[in-house]
Order: sequence, then structure tokens, then C-alpha cells
Amino acid sequence: ALVYAATGTLNLAELAVRLDGVTAGTRTALFAVLLVAFGIKAAVFPLSAWLPDSYPTAPAPVTAVFALSVLGSIYFLYAGAKSELAPQEDQGVLIASSSAAPTSTLAQRQLYTKQIYEKFASHPETDHVFQLDVPGITIAGMVLKPWDERAKTASQLQPAVQKDVNQIAGLKTVLFQPPPLPGARGLPVEFVIQTTEPFERLDQVSQKFLQAAQKSGRFIFIDSDLKFDQPQSTVVIDRELAAQLGLSMKDVGSARSAMVGGGYGNYFSLYDRSYKVIPQGQQVDRLNTDQLSSYYLRTASGDSVPLSTIAHIETKTVPESLNHFQQQNSATISGVPFPGVSQGEALAYLQDLAARTLPAGYSVDYAGQSRQFVQESSALVVTFFFALIIIYLTLAALFESFRDPVIILVSVPMSICGALIFISLGVGGASLNIYTEVGLVTLIGLISKHGVLIVQFANALQLEGKSKREAIEQAAGIRLRPILMTNVAIAIALVPQAMGSGPGSFYRVPMAVVTIGGVLVSAVFTLLLIPVLYEKLDRVGTALRRQVLRIETGEHPVPPGPGPF
Repeated sequence: ALVYAATGTLNLAELAVRLDGVTAGTRTALFAVLLVAFGIKAAVFPLSAWLPDSYPTAPAPVTAVFALSVLGSIYFLYAGAKSELAPQEDQGVLIASSSAAPTSTLAQRQLYTKQIYEKFASHPETDHVFQLDVPGITIAGMVLKPWDERAKTASQLQPAVQKDVNQIAGLKTVLFQPPPLPGARGLPVEFVIQTTEPFERLDQVSQKFLQAAQKSGRFIFIDSDLKFDQPQSTVVIDRELAAQLGLSMKDVGSARSAMVGGGYGNYFSLYDRSYKVIPQGQQVDRLNTDQLSSYYLRTASGDSVPLSTIAHIETKTVPESLNHFQQQNSATISGVPFPGVSQGEALAYLQDLAARTLPAGYSVDYAGQSRQFVQESSALVVTFFFALIIIYLTLAALFESFRDPVIILVSVPMSICGALIFISLGVGGASLNIYTEVGLVTLIGLISKHGVLIVQFANALQLEGKSKREAIEQAAGIRLRPILMTNVAIAIALVPQAMGSGPGSFYRVPMAVVTIGGVLVSAVFTLLLIPVLYEKLDRVGTALRRQVLRIETGEHPVPPGPGPF
């Protein structure tokens, strides 16, 4: 792009070869940079002389092409940038959530969790490990050593540790880091499929969707919370035969609950402490449902008969849980993207996959961190819009003009373009997140002062009797040094933050990179556009005032100097 801007030559064949194998996001960013380079060539290189004491403005059509090229590139840069709720910060801990088979016992889970401990302890970055085993799920934490005592970050360790725990047979384990922002829980990606159809049909659709997502190669781990893998056994009693033996349903139920229910019947005291008396069969006699048939019942005559005499057992598979979202049957696809795949990319892929594969009657929604990400992303445009309105109204009151704030704020989109170039190219790991969005909004205030310096001085020169062109040329020449010094000072001050490391660098570095890119690029764009817009918009304002005076009082000369338009 820079070679094209300098020479005006563009070898499309060579460009196609160089772009072969490049990711779509990088191609979009390079296309936007090329579009900016086209605008720079159109605006800068036609100028025959540049800034001895003051600099001439570029021709209006050339500047218009330049401005439109830069503004058009913002869309491509924004669309091609990686987006996420917030950069993942190294909080010094990796959390593993494991689930075993629904029929697994506590002893089996303890055997598996011991292997998790061994996998965690085998890494030299581990300081200590904590584990919590509850029915249905096992939580384990790998607490890392302080930053200065380890060479790898939590994000670098996560894929390797995930690979280790995947080798444990009998457990399905997902490794994740705590959310970077408070409020959201769970995994980074939570994609909800909802419908009014039965759960059996929803399970078929969600499993097909899950398999397609697994084949994409974008996720370290991905799973669905709708699972038809829970065995459920039902004791079917022959009531007529039970009645012939003098057994009622109450007798049968009471006998079974006493053997396997686990309820307590009384307390007993031992060494001044009370303990529950829990009548229950031994564990070896209740390991599977077939053993229930061997339990004996006492009939009305006093004889004992096995349960199999009056009943048989039917087993079927049911879901572990039936979840609802927004009052509809739902299945939540939860996952952890691979390093290098942002949260926005993962969600965009799932959205596209849903649009291609989900049948009619199905809709999608978001939960957890994904829902917070979608809500915050939509709020950026609104926040940016209101920031521009507030600054415009403030400048309009300051200059007593509706025209001057437009000239001043025209440099804001230019700075956004510069910042988005760095974000799209991933400089310093930058992405569109809540921190870089704060940096983009901050750029509005930092960049607006460039136009204020030029426009305010040009207005004062016009009041002294100078023409519009003389006033803007002299103002731009005089204010050139303060603008460049301010921008360079801001950029140099942020260099240590942009090159920093350690705790907190995951959000400080992107903010610094965005601000540096915005102030440096906008300095060039501001000096090119503001003089031309000042002169052209002043002519428009003069024509409007002339027309107003003609309508109200007839032909009157237009007073010199800036006006409200």
C-alpha cells in the first residue's frame, strides 16, 4: 500500500500471490489500508509545495476523494477487526470443570480427580491445586506461581493443560480462566438454541449443530447442556399378584425406601454428640438396578419373597436436565475458543452456522459472557454518537457557530481510521473490546483540539480583515508546530504503556496502541482536510447568509468574518 501511494503502481498479480493463505480478517485490513493509501496519493502527492512558512490547501475534488477513501475504509477496518468483551487477563489460575458418566460413583470420580491433580502438579508453573467434588460435577483449580517466578502466562498454559486433561478416560473436562469482567459467569461462548418443539427433536438438531461446530477447529472445547444419557429405571409392580400375597403399594414402597432411600429414622448419642440412624442396604448390594430384584419382601403370611416375584424393572434413557430460556425449550452450546480466535469470531461463526443449518421454528440467543459481549458491542455506536453530539454542542456554544464544530470534528473519523488500522492488524494483541472502545471515545477529545487550534486562530485573522484563504493558510502554518508537538508528546508518553508487560498489561497495551495510532494518523489527516473544509464551508455559510439577508431586507452586503453558519 505504501509503495502504491509513493509510486502510483499496483501489481494485482503480485498482490494476489501475496494474499494467498492470508486470513479473511487480515485481507480486510490490508484492503482498507490500500484504500487509505489511494486517498493519501490522491490528496498529498498533487501538492507541488508543502509547508515552507504555511502550506497550501489541496484542491477540493482531490481532498474529497481522500476523505471519502478514509471514511470508506472505516467500515472494512471495523468489520475485519477481532472483537471480544475484554482481553483475557492472566489472573494466575486455571479452572477445570469435569463431568463423569451419570452412573459414576463417588469412588470412580475420586479416581479421576486424582489424575487431574497429577496433571496439574506436573507443570512447573503450578503453585498449588484445589479440588471440589460434588454430585454431577468436579471443580479443580490450578493456581499458578507469581508472574516473576514463571515464564508462561495462563493463556499459554491453557492449551497444553487442556490437552493433558483430555487424556483422562471417564471424564469430560473443560479448562477455562475466570471472566475478565465481573457480572458474567461460565465459559466465554454460550450460544443458546431455542424452540417450541419437543426436547427429543431439539436434541437431534443441537447434536448436529454441535458436530459441525467441532469440525470447524475454532474451539478447544465445546459441548451442549442437553444430553440424553441419564439411565432411568422404573419398577413396574404387578398389583394383582401383590394383592394375592397380601402386599399393598405402601408396603412395597416402604420396604424399598428403607433399603435404598437413605432417610434417617432416629438419633443416637455417642460421647455427647447426636448421630443419625440411617437404615440402608450395603453399597455392594445396591450398585446397579438389577440387584433390586433380589431384595426380599415380607408378605402378610410372614413369608419372604424377592421383589422379582411381583415386579420387573424397565430402563430407559432420559435427559440429565430440561432447560428453558425465554420460556422456550433450549439447548446451550458452551465452548472455549482456541488461542487466536476471538470471542466475536467464534460467535459470528456460530451465527452463520445457525443460519445455514437450523430448521424453521428455531431461534438463537446468548447467555453468560456472550450475552454481555453482544449487549456491550451494540452500545459502542450509541456511546460514540452521543459523545459527538455533546462535543458538537459544546463547541457550537464556544464558537457561537454551527459551522465551526463541523470543521473541527471532521478529524475525528480520521483518527478512528488510524486506530482501527492498528486494531485490524492486531498490533500488540489489540482487538475491539471494552478497553479499546474507551480509547476510541477518548480520541474524540484528544483530536478535537487540533481543529480548535486552527479554526479559532483563522477566525481571529478574518476579523482583522484577511481573506478566508489567507486566514486559514496563516493559521495552519502557525498552528502546525503545536499540533505536531502535542501529538508526538502523547505518542511518546504512551510508548512505555504500549510496550509494558506483567499484571494489567492485557488492557493497558491495547488502549495505548489505539491512542498512539489515532493521534499519529489524525495529525496528517487533520492538516490536509481542515483547511479545505474551512474555506469551502465558509463559502457555503456566506451564501446562506446572503440569501437570508436578501429575503428579509433585500440586497445587503455580507459582513466580513465568520458567522453562525
